[in-house]
Amino acid sequence: MDVSPGENSEGFQEWKANRDRVVQVLEENGFRYYRGGRVLPTGQVAEEMPESPALSGPGGPMKPSEIDELLEILLKGLRRAMHPLTHRRKGAQALSFSTEYDVQDLLHALLRPWVADIRPEEFTPSYAGSSTRMDFLLPKQTLVIELKFVRDRNHAKKIGDELIVDIDHYQRHPDCNHLWCVVFDQDHLLPNAEGLKADLEGERSTKDGKVHVRVLVL
Repeated sequence: MDVSPGENSEGFQEWKANRDRVVQVLEENGFRYYRGGRVLPTGQVAEEMPESPALSGPGGPMKPSEIDELLEILLKGLRRAMHPLTHRRKGAQALSFSTEYDVQDLLHALLRPWVADIRPEEFTPSYAGSSTRMDFLLPKQTLVIELKFVRDRNHAKKIGDELIVDIDHYQRHPDCNHLWCVVFDQDHLLPNAEGLKADLEGERSTKDGKVHVRVLVL
């Protein structure tokens, strides 16, 4: 949508016609297309997304300069990454992303070219008589990613409580200074996503340790 093949190229007119058709269909249904693949309801203003010098260059894509920048790109692009896998060529078996493990495996695959040391399902120190397994530990970055898949409305009501328990465990781990709590809510079942973020984000500290929490609802 955003990258033109060039006005003098053979495929320019076809690209332009296809792009205009997508824009028209969106507008007929009350939506507007914005650069970067964003589709928003008509009248809602999109924040500008400046080009990042760390993501492009004459030799092609370059590694983002910070782990937070990388995670923002990969996590917010999960749905787009799923599309070619769920809509494969004729004769190829389509993949589904209907469980938490499905989404975790995709995220793991996307992370591996960028992060050398990823440790899935490492146990946290015991707390209140139990321990839990982290989805992904990145020890060099002292960072943990916890991904929750909202299964149904009943589970959506429990996500906050589950994350509170996880945070209590993670802040006791010596290699976890930063925790990304990623909630994959494909059916928009969370009753108050912004409230969840407001309640959990920020630095959480006790006598047993501290961790900076980031919450991202997809």
